Amino acid sequence: MAMKTVRQIESAKPEKKAYKLTVDRGLYLNVSTTGTKSWQVRYVIEGKQRQLSLPAHYGNGDGFMSLAQALAENARVQALARDGIDIQVQKAEIKEAKKAHQAAEVKKNLTVNDLYTAWLGYGVARKDGNAHIIRTFNKDVLPVIGNIPIRNLTEQHLRALYKSVTARGVQQTVIDLAKTVKQMFQWGERRQPWRGLLTEGNPADLIKFDELVNKGHSNIRKRVLSVDEIRELSNIFNATQTNQEQAKNKYSDNRPVATHTQNAIWLCLSTMCRIGELLLTEWKHIDFIKREWRIPAENTKGSRKKDKNDHVIFLSDFALKQFSELKANAKSEKWVFPSRNDPQNHIDLKTVSKQIGDRQFQFKNRSALPNRTNDNSLVLGDGKAGEWTPHDLRRTGATMMQALGVKLDTIDRCLNHVLMGSSVRLHYMQYQYEPEVQEAWVRWGERIEQILAAENLIMFRRAKA
Repeated sequence: MAMKTVRQIESAKPEKKAYKLTVDRGLYLNVSTTGTKSWQVRYVIEGKQRQLSLPAHYGNGDGFMSLAQALAENARVQALARDGIDIQVQKAEIKEAKKAHQAAEVKKNLTVNDLYTAWLGYGVARKDGNAHIIRTFNKDVLPVIGNIPIRNLTEQHLRALYKSVTARGVQQTVIDLAKTVKQMFQWGERRQPWRGLLTEGNPADLIKFDELVNKGHSNIRKRVLSVDEIRELSNIFNATQTNQEQAKNKYSDNRPVATHTQNAIWLCLSTMCRIGELLLTEWKHIDFIKREWRIPAENTKGSRKKDKNDHVIFLSDFALKQFSELKANAKSEKWVFPSRNDPQNHIDLKTVSKQIGDRQFQFKNRSALPNRTNDNSLVLGDGKAGEWTPHDLRRTGATMMQALGVKLDTIDRCLNHVLMGSSVRLHYMQYQYEPEVQEAWVRWGERIEQILAAENLIMFRRAKA
């Protein structure tokens, strides 16, 4: 068979139908109706004919394949075929090998940020939707070690991270952070590809939590408001409210704590509830006739569903008064504490804590925040006792209830603590101490009223003097 020449190929014109020219043994030129000329090779492997389109059209210069180049490629394909090698299979294998190599390189260089993303998506599901983890990692972890490959991460990297957090004076924060980082790496240790990258072990396991904080540090918070501080708190609320009402320019003076926030504070104290439980309360949970507040199990603390039950609080006169004031000024038919911008939803669970914290600015290791109150109007006493939080009111109530002579088992039930002990005892002893608990609530409410009544009497005497 005579091989086609360049002149013959050049003279091949388009026709109404595409056609094919045999250029050499196994090499063909397809001529389309538009005049485009493309190369095709046919070869035989194990008695079966295969067809291969060459990667460039006929022509000269970059991006094209000349006759000489096509002949050379055809010869190469045919030679491989005679040796039993299918060039198309060979190319696919090379492509897969290259892809596998690239994947191995990517896997080898996976970073802490990659592990965090995988863990956040599949390995952790906290009650807040992982919001605290995301906020903490974006602030402290990822900027410091996020881009370090897992295989290169060392104990020293983690120590540097924790040291930078400890420098802010937040010792409990660094312990909590270290526990979270350790949890993430433990998740990775049990799964590929992370397990293969931690060939030298989990660096988080090499750090003991007590090494991260000053000696003598305790993560057990002990802040309890004294009787005088409770009186002072009431006085602050009254005084700031009066000052605001009498101020000529109400926007230039420090604004008092919102009335509903004051109600929330007194409810935290008088019911010893958690602030999150309170802010999730719906009006259907309050029975003003029975004087009961039912906290649904799903709103209570804890992740073990079998240990969680609805918690019912008997409302003393003092606690009932707070809910009655909230009801009288209600702005939502559903929520006791509705969002200011969206009454169909509850208030953000951190709002009250932020309002209290912003008014104890001297304890904050940060600069003033825009559009936030930054004063010390809620610092109690001389400030030496330290900052107080809504959760400290829960501890204060339990401590003062204990001082009233209430039995510890009863206080535990008022706090809705899961009682530990013999599984047999827990299974068979179902008495709920309702009379004792109700009496405890009444006595505690009366004690608060006595404390505040004394404060009012002191103010009355001062006014007369």
